[in-house]
Amino acid sequence: MSRSCLEVVERGILRLLHGRKTRTQLAQIHAHFLRHHLHQSNQILAHFVSICGALDKMEYANLVFRQTQNPNIFLFNSMIKGYSLCGPSEESLHLFSVMRNCGIWPNEFTFAPLLKSCSNLFDLKMGQGVHAEILALGFECFSSIRIGIIELYTSCERMEEAKKVFDAMPHRDVIVWNLMIRGFCKTGDVEMGLCLFRQMRERSIVSWNSMISSLAQSSRDGEALDLFCEMRDDGFEPDEATVVTILPVCARLGAADVGEWIHSYSKSKGLYWNAISVGNALVDFYCKCGILETAFDVFKDMPQKNMVSWNALISGLAFNGKGEEGVDLFEEMIDKGVKPNDATFVAVFSCCVHLGLVQRGRDLFASMISNHQIKPKLAHYGCMVDLLGRSGCLKEAHSLISTMPVKPNAALWGALLSACRTHGDMELAECAVKELINLEPWNSGNYVLLSNIYAERGKWDDVEKEMSLKIFSYFPRIVSWSKDRIRKSFHFDLGRYFGLEIMAPFQRQRESQA
Repeated sequence: MSRSCLEVVERGILRLLHGRKTRTQLAQIHAHFLRHHLHQSNQILAHFVSICGALDKMEYANLVFRQTQNPNIFLFNSMIKGYSLCGPSEESLHLFSVMRNCGIWPNEFTFAPLLKSCSNLFDLKMGQGVHAEILALGFECFSSIRIGIIELYTSCERMEEAKKVFDAMPHRDVIVWNLMIRGFCKTGDVEMGLCLFRQMRERSIVSWNSMISSLAQSSRDGEALDLFCEMRDDGFEPDEATVVTILPVCARLGAADVGEWIHSYSKSKGLYWNAISVGNALVDFYCKCGILETAFDVFKDMPQKNMVSWNALISGLAFNGKGEEGVDLFEEMIDKGVKPNDATFVAVFSCCVHLGLVQRGRDLFASMISNHQIKPKLAHYGCMVDLLGRSGCLKEAHSLISTMPVKPNAALWGALLSACRTHGDMELAECAVKELINLEPWNSGNYVLLSNIYAERGKWDDVEKEMSLKIFSYFPRIVSWSKDRIRKSFHFDLGRYFGLEIMAPFQRQRESQA
């Protein structure tokens, strides 16, 4: 075939690769250029690999690449970029090493995806090595490379280095500003992020979303909502990320009117129908506002649902004391073949707690392990202890805590203690509070709790002993003294050293029992 004919075929293949309807037909295109003996054309292969990267088909790209006899810089760059986008990012670094061993020198298009891979891996040391090579080759002037350097340092939370590169840039586009804002907010310096945001001459929806999200995550809900309103006033239309970020803020602030506006807006813009996350956020919002009828309407109208959708509504029903409806919804979920996760069971256990459905809770706990192969976590044990404790099944609750495979935390023992005091089991309450002291020896409140229990059981010598331990925690300069020495040295009067407001009830109770 003549060179001119080959060029015609090459142009045809490139049109197929970049055609909107044909670019996904990789196998057919591959067969086409194999038939025309173009499987060693670096130009064709570089474009083919680029499309594989865009379609997340890097395994296919690698198979083709490995058959290439003399790959050039353009093909290596396409492979490096593909792995930086699709992963595994380690392959980008490996290919760079292979390329250098082949005697091929990198160009300005090699380093941006390399830096992206280092950012993906949070590999600061490797990234600094790439940065040093960039400086040695004089490629730091390229905008894409500077963006990559800033992304590397912001991803690795090295904001001083990122700021140096940022300050040295003569022209900063919106991408660079967004990276810096996100970096400062990620490291906890939301104020600096907000300061940079205010300095921006041009903003994108990503800029607004990043700042609103950072304020919300920093418990600055009022400012987040104000910024959202400012964004609307500036003519920016909220997208899916904005809606999912701002609806929880509206729920926490009780801004039902803003949430309802977002609901209406999402419907008019198609977000409600096209994004499951928006429907989930609306269900969660209405549940937290106590508007359950609308939450049900949104849930039913959602064209697609996922596990999060069901979890949001079941949790919302438990939150609003509608445990029976929550359990029924869980049953409906199982009947529809939706596989629950650990969050689903936390939600349905909460429903059982509100209703006092002890046996149902036991059955669900057993099915979680046997039917759904979900290993119980502390949250699940906490729900079960709460359920059993409220229903007076104290021994069973204690047995569950004692036999669980993970170490129980203070919340579990605290739940058992509360149930024991409610139902008058002071012996088990004493056991629970001792476990609390073992877990939190620094918490003087636990000693007071134990002293209260001893007082209620008439163990006055033990009351005195526990109060001496409380003294021990109040005087850090004498921590090397033994407890007996403290007692002998102070010859303490309980009312004098702990205040009449603490000891007076004990004294009155002791006198009444004498």
